Amino acid sequence: METTSKFIDLSRTIEHNLADPWFMRIKIKHKAHKASYWIIRLFIGLPKELFPQHFSGWADDSIRKMGVHASTHIDAPWHYGPISEGKPAKTVDQIPLDWCYGPGVKIDMRHKQELDPITANDLKEAVQKSGVKIEKGNIVLIQTGRDKFSGTAEYPSKGTGMSKEATLWLIEQGVKVMGIDQWGWDLPLNHQAKLAKEKNDKSIFWEGHLVGLEHEYCHMEQLVNLEALPDQGFKISVFPLKIKGASASPARVVAMLND
Repeated sequence: METTSKFIDLSRTIEHNLADPWFMRIKIKHKAHKASYWIIRLFIGLPKELFPQHFSGWADDSIRKMGVHASTHIDAPWHYGPISEGKPAKTVDQIPLDWCYGPGVKIDMRHKQELDPITANDLKEAVQKSGVKIEKGNIVLIQTGRDKFSGTAEYPSKGTGMSKEATLWLIEQGVKVMGIDQWGWDLPLNHQAKLAKEKNDKSIFWEGHLVGLEHEYCHMEQLVNLEALPDQGFKISVFPLKIKGASASPARVVAMLND
């Protein structure tokens, strides 16, 4: 009997949003159909009388500004530093495609309080409770529930965050690609900086990301809609744009569930 797949979109819409931090703000120019009129007439050389019926030109759009870390995206090892595992870190166009498609696992961390980091024990307890099994090649999604703030000014400052030990534990299970449904992988950036200054501790800032200096891995940030997924039993597709030399890429992250 043939099986069919249900597709679940786990990606934010790419759009201009004034609530985004200024350095992440996207600018898109939409061009109406009639804007191409003179391109077709003068550059292509098609006279108006030979325009097909009901054709007034084609619509077009341009992205005037968009950082590769804006909206839903996947970070390449190059983002964390120039060296990973003692060799040049992979840029986003060098990420093996077989990392970007595979069985998915969701780990529920919605109980974690604001600014309370996710530990390896948190992950182990959640996996034991849900009964899921993490295997080599799985793509693991961390559900915090903070996607409810997506598109608001609060979004970058809300959430828990993956600690160094939690990130390392997933890598030790054979996971190359993982993701989270909050603004960033670690604790919110401003809170990390505050903690580092209060404790005079240089190991605090970006601790989850910097695991990638010693252990090659990728993570996704700003996922949405993880509540639509079961804990296991689905596939994940997270193919990035092939941007030469880039540290990350926007990605249309999609889950596929078999009926």
